Amino acid sequence: MIFFKKKPKLLKVGTPAPPFSLPDHNGNTVSLADFKGQRVLIYFYPKADTPGCTIETKGFCAKKRELDDGLAILGVSFDTPEANKAFAEKFEVNFPLLCDTTRAMGMAYGAATRTDAEYPERITYVLDREGVIEYAEKVTDIEAHIYAAAAHLADDS
Repeated sequence: MIFFKKKPKLLKVGTPAPPFSLPDHNGNTVSLADFKGQRVLIYFYPKADTPGCTIETKGFCAKKRELDDGLAILGVSFDTPEANKAFAEKFEVNFPLLCDTTRAMGMAYGAATRTDAEYPERITYVLDREGVIEYAEKVTDIEAHIYAAAAHLADDS
């Protein structure tokens, strides 16, 4: 008998983003409601301070400096606040890294199918100023997706 791993499904463009409230790497509680009126880029990354996640996070840090100040970026992993804090400090991350240790946000956003998932899938969303998903991507090429998400933000500001 062959068992196939159930793959998470991306949320659909045009649907409201699920609410969340999580601690960030500094111990602050961050909620979707905090960003009403702002565009938000949310990316899920598998593990702090690993090669692919470092490339992705550093890329979004650079893009944050280039893009509109009204843009919020949130990185989300299943890592502890301590692991994300060390990662953020090591690479001077200029946005919150959310610590979804219960996997609740990962499940709601299609980054995981089980609450015991070890890592989230690498996915990215952009929310409009009303909290509606305007862009969704399952990442297959880390560097290309950084530029694609940034181009979407630059074109649709």
